Amino acid sequence: MQDIFSPLDAQQYIDRINRLTPETPRKWGKMSVDQVLAHLNVSYETIYEPGKHPKPGFIAAFLLKNFVKKKTVNELPYKQNIPTAPMFIMKGDKDFEAEKKRLIGYIQKTQQLGREAFDGKISHSFGKLTAQEWNNMLAKHLNHHLEQFGV
Repeated sequence: MQDIFSPLDAQQYIDRINRLTPETPRKWGKMSVDQVLAHLNVSYETIYEPGKHPKPGFIAAFLLKNFVKKKTVNELPYKQNIPTAPMFIMKGDKDFEAEKKRLIGYIQKTQQLGREAFDGKISHSFGKLTAQEWNNMLAKHLNHHLEQFGV
């Protein structure tokens, strides 16, 4: 598992993102490359723009913490074509360059804040996470979608 807090690993993600173009074809799934960039930004929006997405209700929060969290924060890669949570579903065209720039900025900010800023930080969907759980969640989500587009 790559370390999203490492300057070298963060730069490798950025380099992979910079290899994407608006025409990069997907290997699986339904989202276009611009939609995937916007989709990836949602994870960071929940960290850096906390009011942008409504928090899950009581029942949804219970289910997320008790059934979804383990699969999301472990080191096992996501399988292809897994269901997408409603707030991550992207409709319509997105601005490729703007979404790419935002994603790179979020990756840089996360790396610069470092592991210490994330240890014990509350997740929008899963409650308190360790820095390693944050890393696993963010890194494997990036890897999953960058592999989806062959970069």
